[in-house]
Amino acid sequence: MTRLNDRLRSARSSLGILAIAAMAIAGVALAPGLYRRLETAALWYDVIGVDVSHHQGAIDWRTLRASGVAFAYIKATEGSRTRDREFQNNWRGATAAGMPRGAYHYLSFCQSGRDQAQNFIRTVPRDVGTLPPALDAEEMAAPCPGGHGVDIVAEIDDFLKTVEAHYGKRPVVYVTARFYRAYLEGKQAGTERFWVRSLLLPPAIERERWQFWQFHNWGRRGGIQGPVDLDAFRGSASDLTAMMQ
Repeated sequence: MTRLNDRLRSARSSLGILAIAAMAIAGVALAPGLYRRLETAALWYDVIGVDVSHHQGAIDWRTLRASGVAFAYIKATEGSRTRDREFQNNWRGATAAGMPRGAYHYLSFCQSGRDQAQNFIRTVPRDVGTLPPALDAEEMAAPCPGGHGVDIVAEIDDFLKTVEAHYGKRPVVYVTARFYRAYLEGKQAGTERFWVRSLLLPPAIERERWQFWQFHNWGRRGGIQGPVDLDAFRGSASDLTAMMQ
């Protein structure tokens, strides 16, 4: 997707952003059911996917694929030891259904980025034709055992380098605005690809570099019982395919 296309989309929809915000506020305040149906990213982007974990329970991946979901990010690991209990089932199911998929790791404080990367590497197969790995960096700092400090930027860098060396792809970095502003703003070299959480409205951070936009946390899709996160890809279906090479 070129910058020109991004600008055209932004110009086309700029007047609608305030209306969307008003609708969202009204929907949340007056009718939660309305909020669940507000899939605003469709105003800008055509390629919509989901991110899932054991919280979604057993997923019917063929039904999910048939519902128009274009891709899925699947939670694999957390910290240096934890593995998502549904990862293997989800990975196999997505593969069998022909769903473009990638795996993500939930970053924990007070643990080595390299150790966390090794947990991810032990869990996620080095399959061809997958989306880049992703690092979910949203947990805010908490006191560490022994009172030692953590350089979270350095730990993130260690994770990214270790995973990239193994899979041959630089991971995408998932952030909330709160985490980004607390730890990453002004500290990146300008080369990372971001996956930004921003419910309903387009991301206000990393406007030129975000690759995925998590725009909904209570979506509904066939094949999943209950709510699921929805994500927009900043590009075309062919761009997504190219990302998997």
